[in-house]
Amino acid sequence: MRKLSDLPNLDGKRVVIRCDLNVPLDGTRITDDGRIVASVPTIKYLVDQGAKVVVISHLGRPEGAPEAKYSLEPAAKRLGELLGQPVFFASDTVGSEARGAVKALDNGGVVVLENLRFNPGETSKDASEREAFAAKLAEFGDFFISDGFGVVHRKQASVYELAKALPSAVGLLIEKELDVLTRLTSTPERPYAVVLGGSKVSDKLGVIDHLLPTVNKLLVGGGMVFTFLAAQGHKVGSSLLEVDQIDTCKEYLKRAAELGIEVILPTDIVVASKFGADAEVAVTAADAIESSPFGDKGLGLDIGPDSAARFAAEIASSKTVFWNGPMGVFEIDKFANGTRAVAEALTEVQGLSVVGGGDSAAAVRILGFADNQFGHISTGGGASLEFLEGKKLPGIEVLND
Repeated sequence: MRKLSDLPNLDGKRVVIRCDLNVPLDGTRITDDGRIVASVPTIKYLVDQGAKVVVISHLGRPEGAPEAKYSLEPAAKRLGELLGQPVFFASDTVGSEARGAVKALDNGGVVVLENLRFNPGETSKDASEREAFAAKLAEFGDFFISDGFGVVHRKQASVYELAKALPSAVGLLIEKELDVLTRLTSTPERPYAVVLGGSKVSDKLGVIDHLLPTVNKLLVGGGMVFTFLAAQGHKVGSSLLEVDQIDTCKEYLKRAAELGIEVILPTDIVVASKFGADAEVAVTAADAIESSPFGDKGLGLDIGPDSAARFAAEIASSKTVFWNGPMGVFEIDKFANGTRAVAEALTEVQGLSVVGGGDSAAAVRILGFADNQFGHISTGGGASLEFLEGKKLPGIEVLND
C-alpha cells in the first residue's frame, strides 16, 4: 500500500486530503472533536513538508444540496485551533470560492472545502457522476491522501474515484487503523476477548461469524443480548428482540460450544417500566425478566451490576480486547453503569484495548474517559466492523500498489 513516505518531495505541491470531520454538532458547537483530533497528525505532516493542503470531508447526511446545519465551518475552525495556525474555509466545494481559496494557498497553508455531500456526485450510485465530481476535486491537487477511515467502506467520489484520478497514498490515521485491526484478526495476544453490544444482533452478524473461531471469549450485552436470551428459551418482556435472528443466535451458541469458546451473557438485567430518565427500575435475573415488578411490560435497558462486574473482570484479565457497542442506554445515567464498567475495565488491560468507533467511542467520551486511556479508539464504526467481517474496503483496495 502506498504510504506518505512513498511520495516525492511535497514542498510547494498541492495535496488534497480526504479526512473524516463528520463530528456531532449542537447547533454550531462540536460535542465530540475526536475525529478532528485524529486527522491532525497527517495534516501536520503535510504542513511541515511545505505542502499546500486542501482538506475535504463530509458531515451528516445532506441530500446532495447545501444545508446550513451540515456546514463544515465549525470543524474548520476547530482544526485551526488544533493545528495552531490559520485554516481557511471555502463556502463551496468545487465552485469559485473553493478555486480562489486553493489558488491563494501558501506553502504550509491549509484550507477546508465545504461539505462534499452538498454535491450529489459524491454519493451517486452512477459511477460516471462520481467520476465527474472526482475530476473537479482532482483539479485542486497534485497528490491525493486518503485519511478518512470512517468512509473507506463506501465507494464514493472522494474515497474511490479521486484516488484513481491523482497519485495517491494512505495517511497516518488509516495506516494506524489498519495496523491495529490487522493485529485483532491475525496476531492477537491471548486471552483474546471481544465485547459486543448495541441494539441489534443483525448489525453484528458478520463480525460474530468471522471472529468467533479466533477469540477466546465473546461477551454480549446491549439490546442484542435479548435475542441471545430468547435463543436460550427465556422470556424477555418488552425488551428489544429480533425474532428473525433467534435461530441464528442458537447456531452461534452451538458453534461456540463446539469450538470451546466461552460466550458470556449477562446474568442480571436492569429492567425499566418504560424508556426514559424518569422510568422506575428494578434489577432482575436475566432468565427471569418478566418476574420484575413490571411483568411482561418490563424493558431491559442495561446489564445488571453482577454482570458488569463479571464483564469487567473478564476484560481486565485479557491481553487483547475489542469492544463495539454500549451495554445499555448510556445516554441516560441510570442505564450507563454497564457501559461505564466495560470502559473502565478496558483502561486496565495489560495489552491491546480497542474501542471500535461509533457509539462506543461516543460513550467513552460522554462518560468522561480520555482517548489516551485506551490502546486505540477507532474513528470508523462501520468501517471497523466491515474490516473485522473480512470484507474488502473499496477505499483501501484502490490504494493498493
